[in-house]
Amino acid sequence: MSIAAQGWVVFLLIGLVAGFLASLIVGGGGLISCLVSGVIGAFVGGFLFNYFGISLGIENVLVVEIIHATVGAIVVVLLARLIV
Repeated sequence: MSIAAQGWVVFLLIGLVAGFLASLIVGGGGLISCLVSGVIGAFVGGFLFNYFGISLGIENVLVVEIIHATVGAIVVVLLARLIV
């Protein structure tokens, strides 16, 4: 497996974990909706934390990315509920 493929797999796994955590917090659906909300949430969370200059002070990059993606997934799910 190439390095690029490994990166995509890690990105999708982070999105899946974040979507699952977000569904535990705000309630949610199944595997596909967790994956979609987590992947979109990863972009949203990364943007929000960068935009507001929030640094968590955690050295583990994987944990930081999961937190960013989870917060982003929560925002995405709540916005989707407002729209629908």
